Amino acid sequence: MWIKNLLVLSCLSFFLASCGSTTPTNTASTSQPSDDNAQPLTPIKVGHLVALDMAPLFVGVESGCFKQNGLAVETVAFTNPGDNNAALAGSAVDFNINPFTLPFFAASSGVPIKTISAAGGWGVMQVIAKSQYEITSVEDLAKYVKDNPGKKLKIATLRGDTLELILLDAFEKEDLSVNDFEMVYFDDLLAMVDAFRLDKVDMLSHIKPYTTQFVENGSATVVTDNAKIWSPNTPNTVVSVLEKTLTGQPQVVESYLKGMQCAAKIINENPQEAIALLKDGNYYRVDDKVLLKAFETQPASITFTPDLEAVQRVVDEMVKLNYIKADVPTNRIFDVSIIEKLEKQ
Repeated sequence: MWIKNLLVLSCLSFFLASCGSTTPTNTASTSQPSDDNAQPLTPIKVGHLVALDMAPLFVGVESGCFKQNGLAVETVAFTNPGDNNAALAGSAVDFNINPFTLPFFAASSGVPIKTISAAGGWGVMQVIAKSQYEITSVEDLAKYVKDNPGKKLKIATLRGDTLELILLDAFEKEDLSVNDFEMVYFDDLLAMVDAFRLDKVDMLSHIKPYTTQFVENGSATVVTDNAKIWSPNTPNTVVSVLEKTLTGQPQVVESYLKGMQCAAKIINENPQEAIALLKDGNYYRVDDKVLLKAFETQPASITFTPDLEAVQRVVDEMVKLNYIKADVPTNRIFDVSIIEKLEKQ
């Protein structure tokens, strides 16, 4: 039953489905080093979805960052996080990138999972509003509610997901509640985007760069994001492995994280170069200027050590809301010792 629950909580599942795929697809980076004396590359498979914070994986493949660290990375795209976690549990992939709530479900069902880092990017989850309301903060939202008692804004979100929790926490900060709005709950994120585009809802809780496209075309303003609501280093997605990989192949884990750091350096220092690299894989179905804006408006440079206290607070809230039945402590799931060491170097 845990996979069923994961599907309910999936926060990125539609993106690859919108590309017309219902089964995993692979992109391999398997070239050997040109130096005849070089060591052969270690092949690994990485399961992923698509969101802005997965850019280090994609840039790492296209730039050769992983090859420089001795890895031949094959990316395996999934249409939902539940299948992504199931693939990791069954060793069909060696690493996976999923919303940070997903490893807790896997662990509670007995999967020996370890989360080793954030995927790379902060403030990825955003709440946006139609631009005509001129709402650019949660304070503005509270003022609108006060000044317009007969008009309830329609808000699209995903019930039981971190995207809903952002809203609930934002409301709490300004003494608002769901009763002040018309909440429109979806189980399909593509339908949420369409509803906002077609003016069927007034606000949307979603993910970069897909929120960015509405802001860039002038149809929306940013109300808040997960960096403001939770903390600057609360992740959207995280990188996980099986415990046997972490304990048995720590050098592979370290090489993977070094490849991610290499890719993050490109994105942080030259986002235009990163966008040019990403074109080869057609990873994001948005204009280059939208993707550039999404990179440039991150609240901080890409790093990979997550705020574990903030993660635990979100998980605790999901337990209180009965979205998660068992509260698994963060320190049982996360082992960020390697990335912490690398980021201190």
